[in-house]
Amino acid sequence: MNMYSLQDQRHDRSRDTLTLEQVGIEEVSVVPWTMMLPRKMARKVGLNRQWAMLIVVLSGLFATSFTITVIVVSLDAIATDLNSTVSALNWSLTGPMLAFGVVGPAFGKAGDLWGHKRVYVLGLAVAGVFAGLTALAWNAASMIAFRILSASAGAATGPAAMAYINRLFPPHERVRPLSMWSFTTAGAPVLGVVLGAPLVEAIGWRMIFIVQAPLCVIGVVLAARMLPETDRMKDVKFDIAGSFTLGLAATSLLLAVNRGHAWGWGSAPIVGLFVLSVIALVAFVNVEQRVEEPLMPMRWLRTRNVVLPITSTGLTNFAYMGGFLIVPQLLDKGLGLSAAHIGWLVIARPLTFSVVAPLGSSFTMKVGERVSAVLGAAFVVASMIMLANVRMGSSDFYVAIGLALSGVGLGFASPALTALVANSVDEANLGVAGAMQQLMSQLGAATGSTIMVSIHESTLGSGVAESYGFALYAGAAMAALGSAVSWFVRSTEHRDIATD
Repeated sequence: MNMYSLQDQRHDRSRDTLTLEQVGIEEVSVVPWTMMLPRKMARKVGLNRQWAMLIVVLSGLFATSFTITVIVVSLDAIATDLNSTVSALNWSLTGPMLAFGVVGPAFGKAGDLWGHKRVYVLGLAVAGVFAGLTALAWNAASMIAFRILSASAGAATGPAAMAYINRLFPPHERVRPLSMWSFTTAGAPVLGVVLGAPLVEAIGWRMIFIVQAPLCVIGVVLAARMLPETDRMKDVKFDIAGSFTLGLAATSLLLAVNRGHAWGWGSAPIVGLFVLSVIALVAFVNVEQRVEEPLMPMRWLRTRNVVLPITSTGLTNFAYMGGFLIVPQLLDKGLGLSAAHIGWLVIARPLTFSVVAPLGSSFTMKVGERVSAVLGAAFVVASMIMLANVRMGSSDFYVAIGLALSGVGLGFASPALTALVANSVDEANLGVAGAMQQLMSQLGAATGSTIMVSIHESTLGSGVAESYGFALYAGAAMAALGSAVSWFVRSTEHRDIATD
């Protein structure tokens, strides 16, 4: 791989884009700052070029993922506005969540093949278009359709952001930027839930999407101006069969888990979805073993630092997101707290996550990803156990500490697990690797929230607070399993990529 020197760049003013074929990970520091930002902006802002590009890609990811959950607490008002029902509008939440996780691997592979800048910009632009159309929705069906299409396009931002991080930062420096990626992917939907009710009450649900559309447009302009092109694989076909079978398997499983309680776990539709998921997964494995350029290399299933971190991510998110949905209900129905009171308490979790994730990256760089992942999942276990014992009379301080421990745990674990995966795959598959982790995160979150709610409802005879406690203990068990799985990973060497 050849790199351009500063002198070479001066002699080649006709080039207005910078490709990462020209500059390797460890060589990116020689790239002229004015290639990334206009010269005046560079002087005023003074940002390191890698971090400037990181802010650009993560801003687009935040803009597309924040609104997935922002209307979760306002469905009654939206249903009244659209002459619909809350049950019908639940699909405006379920659909985008499913789409965001399911189509990610296909976007990741598309970026690896055709360039992540192109996929990122196009995805963000389409997401903005359908966000604007969501604000103009005339009934429930149109809103649901526009929300799903917007989330499907916005899913391109996740794997593209990870691919840029892993191309711009060497392995031993990736934990810190990946902590910001983790905060965005996990924190944006959580913040959407926390801030959704105040935003809808202040400006209305339609205005949220009216604002989102120009934000996406601004993101497109900045990305087109600032982001360099990435390597593109030549003469390789897109794995259509693999993308279809994996998408079908994931969609069927997520839909079955999400709707299992509402439709009945033993009902024909739910059983059929589980069976379809297994059949599609088997078909996916068979396809990937035959095609020349698979969507997901099968060797990943035998690579310790790929399969174990992804598994631990799903298990930890089972508890994290399940607890996020359970605890506000516990505080409402079990303790009788007001909505405002609950809102001030639950913000402790995303707040600690936003603080700990960047700080935890420095800790990880000193002790290694394995210690951070094990410790982080252990914090989530402690959080679930504390919250499971919340009863009438429990202090606000106790509840806030219990919630904060979840934010601390994911702040330690998520960047470490993401870095392990990124450092264990070749550069050509970075987008797919990030998308697979995004998919497992969504799967864990959907499974956790559904199963924990089901445990609560099936144990109501023991008492309201007690039934929520049983659900949170289940979350603690899954997070403990995630911590145990993380024990068997291998930390990245300080200046090299760990190999299995």
